[in-house]
Amino acid sequence: MCTHTPTCPAAHSPDCEAAIVVAGYPEQGWSLLCNGVLLFEDTGELLPDGRIVAPRRPVAVLV
Repeated sequence: MCTHTPTCPAAHSPDCEAAIVVAGYPEQGWSLLCNGVLLFEDTGELLPDGRIVAPRRPVAVLV
């Protein structure tokens, strides 16, 4: 799907979120990346093959 040079990371790559945003809807809380990944503002993802990546929220550190 990506036509950039160099190409963006594939949807199954660990760094897939580094792909370029091709459609951004911050008011709705999501962006479509050029590798087909839907990236949500809570850090969750929907991969092109339908798999879901759960949000990775930071854990509070108690001092």
